[in-house]
Amino acid sequence: MSVSLYYCASRATPLTDAETASVERIVAGHMASFPYEDQESLYLYDSEDSRPDEVVAGSTKLPLDPGRVLPVLDQVLGSVSELRRALPGAEWHVHMDDLDVPWDETDGYAFPGMRDPDLAAELGGL
Repeated sequence: MSVSLYYCASRATPLTDAETASVERIVAGHMASFPYEDQESLYLYDSEDSRPDEVVAGSTKLPLDPGRVLPVLDQVLGSVSELRRALPGAEWHVHMDDLDVPWDETDGYAFPGMRDPDLAAELGGL
């Protein structure tokens, strides 16, 4: 059974040229630093596949390997946090299947404890 992370931003006004450039820069930076070539990463849908008020939307299928789940989740949520900060005035919905991912102004999107190095080491040892 697979689990996916979904993210979308909606607002009445479309992206400006500067915002589009910021989104492209964030995605390129994410792809350049993503550690797993064989794993799905940050994926934004084509604009024609989105609803009229969605300015950004996408999803990521999370790995089945327990040692990769937290690193992938952390990297993708970090990039989604950057996207949120680059698109002022947008209403965001980020969720993992039926579970909403909490937003924190300082830390961005993250689940409680997911950046705990002891938990990451434990999962990596499974």
